[in-house]
Amino acid sequence: MILRLATLSDANTIWEILQAAILQRKKDGSTQWQNGYPNKETVANDIQLGYGYVVEENNLVIAYAAIVFDNEPTYEVINGAWLSNQAYVVVHRVATTPNLKGKGIATQLFLMLEKLALSKNTISIKVDTNFDNIPMLKILDNLNYTYCGEIFVSGSPRRAYEKLLKSIK
Repeated sequence: MILRLATLSDANTIWEILQAAILQRKKDGSTQWQNGYPNKETVANDIQLGYGYVVEENNLVIAYAAIVFDNEPTYEVINGAWLSNQAYVVVHRVATTPNLKGKGIATQLFLMLEKLALSKNTISIKVDTNFDNIPMLKILDNLNYTYCGEIFVSGSPRRAYEKLLKSIK
């Protein structure tokens, strides 16, 4: 299993994975991702900006995430407190192919992200999720992310988390 930058040739597969995740969030009774976001343009923008990453196994794309090594404007105001004020990486739009759901692929994606962050001398990972996104909340808990408070995305509250990595010297 490898984590790599997404290419435009991955866009349709990424969109299929995201559509399945959007449908799953709806089945779970969530309002997250039910307003036309993310969409095909989001995927194209992620790829063009170098934010789109895929997890690939046996030449098949099995998961997607936007991994952003830039500041996230919605994280500037938090009802709570971040663990640090240093440079960080943000993770958005995590989704796995439905036929591998529950197999730990998203957890593996986060572990590969930790290695990627360290390779770029970044030891802070920040992420937010809906209050009702139980699978993501479990992943963050299992990987020892710290709940830092609430941020707001388009007026909606989100749970905000941070993990500080131990740099390898």
